[in-house]
Amino acid sequence: MTHPALHSPFPFGVRPARTAPLSADAELTRDLVCRALNVLVAFIGVVITAPLMAVIAILIKATSSGPVIYTQTRVGWDRRSSQRPRTSSKEPELCGMPFTIYKFRTMAVAKPDASQVWAQKNDPRITKVGRILRKFRLDELPQLFNVLIGDMNVVGPRPEQPDIVKRLAGRIGHYAARQQVLPGITGLAQVTMGYDASVDDVRRKVALDLEYVRRRSPLEDLRIMARTTLVMLSAHGT
Repeated sequence: MTHPALHSPFPFGVRPARTAPLSADAELTRDLVCRALNVLVAFIGVVITAPLMAVIAILIKATSSGPVIYTQTRVGWDRRSSQRPRTSSKEPELCGMPFTIYKFRTMAVAKPDASQVWAQKNDPRITKVGRILRKFRLDELPQLFNVLIGDMNVVGPRPEQPDIVKRLAGRIGHYAARQQVLPGITGLAQVTMGYDASVDDVRRKVALDLEYVRRRSPLEDLRIMARTTLVMLSAHGT
């Protein structure tokens, strides 16, 4: 029998925050403070982890062939105005602006014509060093630079690859709404759930992303950052 949570837009007991709508000025102030907080945390993170990142780079280079930094196109914040023409209904929406994401390489170098797929638990493509990096989520450290240059925040919905975004936008209702804010290195969905094993798992994460979009605030970002630190220290990364 299908679990009722699979059909609920707010799985795991998550419900929309019952708060009065903010005024335009209050929303702008909140967004500016959130952005300033995320940039400050990213800057401090770069300063503190610079020696660690140097060691990680050496280990990657010494144990496998290929670049130290893995780059990939992801879909981020939807900067389009309401007047801009939308994509034809025959073609799925991209939902946001593409940007280049930076990560420490944790997998063997893929062939140029390889299709875009989700990483899986115990993925055979993962290197020995990469497995450790992913376990502690250290492969995400270069994304601190994505935050500093304005592509991401520390906290926000995780950005996906363009082909995957198009597929999900056609299968999951309100998927595009998660692109209303800058994507993040971590987020409410990441500290609540583990690896995606099915489209239903993705639906649950989208519901959590939308809940974050509704209730985001500097305090909420700090809470998620704290929870992320606990996940990293407990080696519950994927």
